[in-house]
Amino acid sequence: MPALHPTETFAYHVQVLLPLAIAKPYTYGVPESLADAIGVGMRVEVEFGKKRRYAALVVETGVAPPKDQPIKPVLSAIDETPIALPVQLKFWHWLAAYYACTLGEVMTAALPAHYKLVSETAITLGPHFEEDMAGLDDKEYLILEALTIQHELTLSQVQDILQQRTVYPIIRRMLDKKLLFLKEDLKEKYQPKRIACIRLKEPYVSQPDKLQEAFERLSRAGRQMEALLAVIQLSRQLPFLRKEDIYKAASVDHAVIQGLIKKEILEVYDREVSRLSSLEEQAASIDDFSPQQRQAYEDIRHAFSEKDVVLLHGVTGSGKTRLYMEFIREAILRNEQVLYLLPEIALTTQIIERLRRVFGNQVAVYHSRLNNNERVELWQETLKGKPLVLGARSALFLPYQRLKWIIVDEEHDSSFKQQDPNPRYQGRDAAIYLAKLYGAKVLLGTATPSLESYFNAKQGKYGLAEMHERFGGVQMPELRLVPMKAGQSQHFSPELLEALNETLDRGEQAILFQNRRGYAPAYRCPTCNWHAECIHCDVSMTYHKQSHALKCHYCNYQTKVPTACPACGNQQLVLQGFGTEKVEDELAIYFPERKIARMDYDTVRSKNAHTQIIQDFEEGRIHILVGTQMVTKGLDFERVGLVGVLSADQLLQFPDFRAAERAFQLMTQVSGRAGRKHRRGLVLIQALNPSHPVLGEVLNHDFSTFYQRELQERQRFEYPPFFRLIRITLKHVKPERVNLAAEAMAKLLAPQFGHRIKGPAVPPVGRIRGLYLIDFLLKMERTHSRIAQAKTAILEAASQIAQMEGLSGIRVQIDVDPA
Repeated sequence: MPALHPTETFAYHVQVLLPLAIAKPYTYGVPESLADAIGVGMRVEVEFGKKRRYAALVVETGVAPPKDQPIKPVLSAIDETPIALPVQLKFWHWLAAYYACTLGEVMTAALPAHYKLVSETAITLGPHFEEDMAGLDDKEYLILEALTIQHELTLSQVQDILQQRTVYPIIRRMLDKKLLFLKEDLKEKYQPKRIACIRLKEPYVSQPDKLQEAFERLSRAGRQMEALLAVIQLSRQLPFLRKEDIYKAASVDHAVIQGLIKKEILEVYDREVSRLSSLEEQAASIDDFSPQQRQAYEDIRHAFSEKDVVLLHGVTGSGKTRLYMEFIREAILRNEQVLYLLPEIALTTQIIERLRRVFGNQVAVYHSRLNNNERVELWQETLKGKPLVLGARSALFLPYQRLKWIIVDEEHDSSFKQQDPNPRYQGRDAAIYLAKLYGAKVLLGTATPSLESYFNAKQGKYGLAEMHERFGGVQMPELRLVPMKAGQSQHFSPELLEALNETLDRGEQAILFQNRRGYAPAYRCPTCNWHAECIHCDVSMTYHKQSHALKCHYCNYQTKVPTACPACGNQQLVLQGFGTEKVEDELAIYFPERKIARMDYDTVRSKNAHTQIIQDFEEGRIHILVGTQMVTKGLDFERVGLVGVLSADQLLQFPDFRAAERAFQLMTQVSGRAGRKHRRGLVLIQALNPSHPVLGEVLNHDFSTFYQRELQERQRFEYPPFFRLIRITLKHVKPERVNLAAEAMAKLLAPQFGHRIKGPAVPPVGRIRGLYLIDFLLKMERTHSRIAQAKTAILEAASQIAQMEGLSGIRVQIDVDPA
């Protein structure tokens, strides 16, 4: 259709956002027929480019049309009510400005896929179409009939079938009725949750008289007899028994239950339960405060009378979650909404279940593994005022009506920083700005604060409350340093093996931490020094034993393992280093009778795998858990007696100014998994360089000394929290092109920033996914106006480079506050 002149037939003009990486909103004309159907925050169907249709979001109405430019019409109104609130649009504008990206990129990150329809969007049949066939109108019937034949249609094909241009309102209606699914919704199927339960084994169920024989067999096993009595009594009261029910009722441990299973008196079976705990059990009561918690609660309340952000610094196991729950309870009673942010929702199963037990169906969980239908439903629930939303950083984009509290748990965690694609926002920092828009309070919680947050608290910008003791008087774990020798082929020191034996013999469990997945990180030839390297990235390939393949952990390329060196023909190739897969493999040699499991990216890829591993470990079916940093996050196990850090040096030697901070945080967090309930735990840290100051600070639980020393180094070398950083990365498939672009960028930026701009420099990994990289690092004083000017200058330089001959294909990536 030809574009219309702005003065001809439009009632008014609107500005709309398109889900594309374009710099600004576009203006469209609203025909008289749609004049009363369109408002801010509603989606409209528009044409953009060469006859491509998009669902665009109206951000402003009644705007003046641009002069001397043809204006296209809005084709249809998709929504009857707004799906986005004005406060959300303000938040999007801030994200785009602060993180130097486009509004379209923010919109793409914020909205569920159902709200971002384009011509190529594919639809399939939904689960309810058959039962609803009688209530369909003619157009819905035609679409469903076509889908029964073709199974999949694009929206462009739907236009052809209906012989009309405006199909988005019809598709939206059918998606709402679940007559249709977007194609990607079918990728993950629902799997029921299963838990391990305990019951009497036959013949004791069908022939209860034989229980007397069982008691006679247990005459010398008093604790097993108590456990059996508890099973019999609880079986009369509860529909099914979890292991935890027996542990609490009889005050026994895993070893006692295992003894009864070996004697074939009890048996374990899996039971399917609802994923919504509120449907399974009554809302649990909240435990009373300990004196320390009471004091921290009062400190937080007092701090909030003066500050909008408060940092809660409490050691692992001090009971921070209990404080969060109290503030949540109070907010819900005031009819307010609470956002509870977690670094990675899949890694915090225990916290989710705990909150659901207390707050029941008032809790909603939002994360990346929800399918699109679930995301839209949760979006609508939030818009209607869902009291408590748990989520990873993406939950910041939901449409809150009465948001008054944001809790950022594990605020130090680097997972709060979005890496790719734009917007590359820091979830914690964005949460603080979002709270400002809503007039809400922010509670940051962690056992190992980020230097920036603790600095802000010490400077008086944030309030501060601290808890230095574990809940219930449980001692902090005993930490020991185990010196290792360079070239030592053994991954387990004699001290660690002895401690593992003692721990397992007591019926306790162990966690071993190695922050590298795979079997071995290098595969090389000792004769000519050839090593297996990715064809797309400048990194070594990691050997994975389970698949007997070499894999790149940057681009996921994989290849077969060569039997001989491709350079010299030597057939005696060797593996170097070790990852979690090798640790798991070798532990099985030392402990053949024990159940050993691994938790890393390779083992938790499916939707429910992580939950199953955590559940098995909780219920004692796993004796030793080996893992990457996943095992450091949000886990609380009663029977973990030992934690082993296998290679502390690997954490400390990373080429990054935050390496010492992250190493301190990871080792402290994983140490906190030991001895959280009944007895003091033991932590063994293996290191080649035991004199490193960070190791001494971890051993002494000395955050204060670590903070002061690290702060001095940051100030000396001009790093946060004293300076702000912006990293600029240039990318291209040809190294000569990226070099030319780097020279041009340096000429454009150096006169403006002088010594503040560092680079150009090739990063530690100079090629990723076939693209060659060159970095610049800008260090700026903490002045808002200067930082804003810097972003503008960088964006202008990027625009100029894109227009230079031969450099139009250069990608310029801007990362504000890089992690």
